[in-house]
Amino acid sequence: MDKVLAAFGNVRALERNHVDTFTENKIQNIPGHKIAESTEGQVWASFQNLAGYYFLNTTIVSHSNIKTAKGSQLVFCDGKTYFIITSDTEEIRSDFSNISKCWITKINYVLNKEQLKNIKKNNIKKIKLIYKKKTLVFFGNLHHKDLSVLTPRLIQ
Repeated sequence: MDKVLAAFGNVRALERNHVDTFTENKIQNIPGHKIAESTEGQVWASFQNLAGYYFLNTTIVSHSNIKTAKGSQLVFCDGKTYFIITSDTEEIRSDFSNISKCWITKINYVLNKEQLKNIKKNNIKKIKLIYKKKTLVFFGNLHHKDLSVLTPRLIQ
């Protein structure tokens, strides 16, 4: 039915039939390593060093449309302690893929050396993404993967 409506120029039918290969390609080729997952989605991460500042570049693949103009926070918990980092940009928007029916969101965070060491130790048990009044919970320490190989890329 949608194909018939799309042939007559129905915009909503065109949108439903559109195959979004751009967003799907981003989902298939996520940079970095998966550091946490849950039924709510996955967290992928890579590190970057820019003029002595460390950045955590995250990609969130989830079933939630993360859209805010007030930034987000990531809470890392290892079971005993926790630390919070805040996004370096306020405006965050997700891209939807109608092929895999999920949202992909890129968010960058500024880290200090101690936070970077804690993440690379891979003793993080839980990661909470907080935005607006919503919280997504992900569980880390995936298969005891060695995250010490994640070295910050130096950008000059």
